[in-house]
Amino acid sequence: MDTLHLAPELAAQIEQHGIADYPHECCGALLGLDGAGGREVRRLFPLINRRDDSPRNRFAVTAGDVLAAERAARGAGLDILGWYHSHPDHPALPSEFDREHAWPWYSYVIVNTGAGYAGPMTSWRLAPDRSSFLPETLHAPHRALATVPPEEIPWP
Repeated sequence: MDTLHLAPELAAQIEQHGIADYPHECCGALLGLDGAGGREVRRLFPLINRRDDSPRNRFAVTAGDVLAAERAARGAGLDILGWYHSHPDHPALPSEFDREHAWPWYSYVIVNTGAGYAGPMTSWRLAPDRSSFLPETLHAPHRALATVPPEEIPWP
């Protein structure tokens, strides 16, 4: 199983971004290195949710946003490993919309958010045939998270 290593301060930044943008979805890029021991996120590149019609349950980025994230990664000697976003008042599970708009190879971190709190955080990769998301072990030490089967994710 693939592993995504996320330092505590970066996990906290994703949580804070989600809380700050609530009740809308937040989004951003995961910048880091892909190695034999898994992927290591070294920096985040927060983005603005460009979705006008339903930002509460969808996010969109522009080609310019992706280019800016690529430039930031390259300038730091890193790669874009994937993307993060929040699910306000919904579980940290990828939706069908997420699957339809995902790209192979990338990691997708999702954090559950609510008014003033961040809940479970998970990571996923799109299956090579694009039919579904596969869980990715999320190593975020302060959260003591690993991949959790969807039926075991606590939900209020």
